[in-house]
Amino acid sequence: MPVRFKDKPWRVLDQREIDAIPGQLGVFELATDDGKTVLIGRADARALFGLRSAIAREAKRCEIATRFRFEVTTAYHSRHLELLMAHAADRGCLPECNTERAPVGRLSPG
Repeated sequence: MPVRFKDKPWRVLDQREIDAIPGQLGVFELATDDGKTVLIGRADARALFGLRSAIAREAKRCEIATRFRFEVTTAYHSRHLELLMAHAADRGCLPECNTERAPVGRLSPG
């Protein structure tokens, strides 16, 4: 599996699309219209309706987001960290709506 989400298509962040999201565990990205990732999140066991409720909650918090994409995975914790590290490696920082305080680590080159 590739580290980055690049092969996943962006979906419009509206109620119809959110209602169609499965209630499963996984990871997701929120972005602006131009494809700039503004949040990388996860739906863990505490998310009542999995990805559906986690994406809806974070979309309200990060109001500049207009697009989203997701991946269903039970390895949501490690995959979330992996996506954060890839974003930081590519751009030198975390997405602007992510509020993680602890360092997320770094990807090995190669």
